Amino acid sequence: MNSQLSQHLRVERYGDFWLTDAIRPSLQRQIIPRQAYRIETYKDNKAGFQVPVLAAAVSREQLFEVFLELLDPLGEVVDVVLETSHDADGSQHQDLFREHMDLPIFKSYCCEFEDLLLHDGCTGVAALSTIAPMEVQFDEHKLLVVYAADMRPFERILRQNGVVRDDKMKLITEGEHLHSTDPRHSKEFDKFSYLLGVGEAVERVNW
Repeated sequence: MNSQLSQHLRVERYGDFWLTDAIRPSLQRQIIPRQAYRIETYKDNKAGFQVPVLAAAVSREQLFEVFLELLDPLGEVVDVVLETSHDADGSQHQDLFREHMDLPIFKSYCCEFEDLLLHDGCTGVAALSTIAPMEVQFDEHKLLVVYAADMRPFERILRQNGVVRDDKMKLITEGEHLHSTDPRHSKEFDKFSYLLGVGEAVERVNW
């Protein structure tokens, strides 16, 4: 690793915004990370439906707590999807699925593996409501993504945590970026998978 890249990977802070260890913008810094959220409409012309999608970048010191709060509007029971790209070439990931988990139990498992969820660039998790078409993702880029017809409860949580709306913001995924992982993360992922009781990889309907 050259000295320029090594120095770049050590940069965690961009203004008031702190990154986790999982992700970095490219050396060219096409996107400068910052805290905000935006709302767009996801359209699937082939399937003939559309749904609002919220994407938020939250600074590291409050990222995990905001994720846990965003789960509350989903209801008392959720379906869980654990995402991994540990054994992939970086261009795709696998989804491991578990149906019907009590939300407090899911939250407690996430807390147990907070370090993995925050700092592993090959791990993501999503929770789907069992009472309405809503989903909250904590993805491999450490972005928080919400799909829901009614965004008001999710926006309220973000605003209460000081995350403002800016529909012109650019996400780190919209420029070249670098993922980071560690052998210990792969082992922790296996433990997390076992604890959640996720099954074999399945194909998901992508929003």
